Amino acid sequence: MSVLDSTTTILASGVRLTVPLAFAACGEYIAERAGTMNISVEAMMLGAAFTSIATASATGSATVGLVAGVVTGLLLGFVHGNFSHRAQINTFVVGLVLNALVLGLTSYLITTNEFVSHQVHMLSIPLLQDIPLIGKPLFSERWPAFLLLALIPLTWWLVERSRWGLELRAVGENPQAADVTGIKVNMRRRQALLWCGALAGLGGAYLAVGEVGSFNQNMTAGRGYIVIAAVIFGAWRLGRTMLGCLVFGLSDAMRLALPALGVTLNAQLLVAAPYLLALLAMLLFTTQHREPGALGRPFERGST
Repeated sequence: MSVLDSTTTILASGVRLTVPLAFAACGEYIAERAGTMNISVEAMMLGAAFTSIATASATGSATVGLVAGVVTGLLLGFVHGNFSHRAQINTFVVGLVLNALVLGLTSYLITTNEFVSHQVHMLSIPLLQDIPLIGKPLFSERWPAFLLLALIPLTWWLVERSRWGLELRAVGENPQAADVTGIKVNMRRRQALLWCGALAGLGGAYLAVGEVGSFNQNMTAGRGYIVIAAVIFGAWRLGRTMLGCLVFGLSDAMRLALPALGVTLNAQLLVAAPYLLALLAMLLFTTQHREPGALGRPFERGST
């Protein structure tokens, strides 16, 4: 295999692995700008991956499975928001419990059911897919991947230009001041969690019915935590967050591609590489950039 072919293969793999991260990161970015560190993004992705394959197998339609994954993410966002904001349970505890619950439940269900493999169809853009090196990686993908072309600018506009986004950012920076102006702080945070759930669900569903076509135990393998690291890597800016997703996706692609290309490295090191990169990014960027002022802090009216 030539150097050009090898590079194209790695880029194509990197883009495919980046897409589910990018979907979920758009949602996690909004949740964190609202002040919620959504640990349950892993549960949203994993639960959506399972229900998308289960639904696709039952209906014979990968597209219906994709929608089912989005609904699953929404439901988990609804559960997380109500437990952490209405019941006032610590959001980190809620997230960890949801992660453990979904992992255990899907691990059990996959052993008691058999599902038929389904994948959404490929979409190739004529002429653009023939561009050397980047043509196939960028312009010949499963069709949901192209939703990012609209979703990323829409997410930026919602946060940076809409009235809802202005209130969302105010809630994430100073919820007490936002409350004084009449903004319903916890309602905005729950809305952000619903948005995060829908997009994380889309990312998990894409992983199952787009990239792989089946479901495996613990399929997401910590990708939800990498999404959180990507938002931190991006310094809570959407463009940088997407760059972080691409860096982690390419790192994961290198892990898979190097052995196939005959490059011999320590297998355990290759498996750990994306997670080590995520940890390094968090160590470097959390000291250089300021997170939203109220990130991870619960809001109670009248508290200071």
